Amino acid sequence: MKKIILAVPKGRILQDLMPLFSRISLIPEADFFDDNSRKLVFTTNHSNLDIVKVRSFDVATFVKFGGASLGICGSDVVREFCSPEILSILDLNIGKCRLSIATSKDKISNLENDWHKKSHLRIATKYTKIANNYFDNLGIQTEIIKLNGAIEIAPKLHLCDYILDLVSSGKTLQENNMVEIKKVFDVSSFLIVNRNALKINSNFINQIIKIFDV
Repeated sequence: MKKIILAVPKGRILQDLMPLFSRISLIPEADFFDDNSRKLVFTTNHSNLDIVKVRSFDVATFVKFGGASLGICGSDVVREFCSPEILSILDLNIGKCRLSIATSKDKISNLENDWHKKSHLRIATKYTKIANNYFDNLGIQTEIIKLNGAIEIAPKLHLCDYILDLVSSGKTLQENNMVEIKKVFDVSSFLIVNRNALKINSNFINQIIKIFDV
């Protein structure tokens, strides 16, 4: 039987995953925990399950195109991809934060009033689909500027009026003289599945889903 691949994200969510892996007795090989390891695929104590570590947005890409049957990523990523090939199966209740609109403190004012006063807004974000849908639903004309990093500095450099980005503690915003002014939606990490993989390997994949459903 071909091995099932689980794609997990590097960074903050991976740190939250470690206690979950411990609770469900999912044990990756030692190299998985070695930051200096150049391995890309890691075995686990389940003989038919391997793990790959990739960037959070790449988790959805791997699952969408079948490179991985399963993945773990934030609901923000799932909504940005909005693919019928990706099924959000289980909320793991980790990696909790929110997707919010923020701006520089020197620009702070009532957001709704600002939207009605201006005929055009610039929004910097890596969530271009979410941003377009959100502001279109509000009937607000926007220019979406895609940035993959250093988003907090964009208003200071007059690149945009507002940013749309993940907020957890708010410390990063404070350190960059910014303020959160509108929560768009709450974010949590989900176990996601490739639709076709679930049809082909339903028995084994459902076994893995049950392991995570603790």
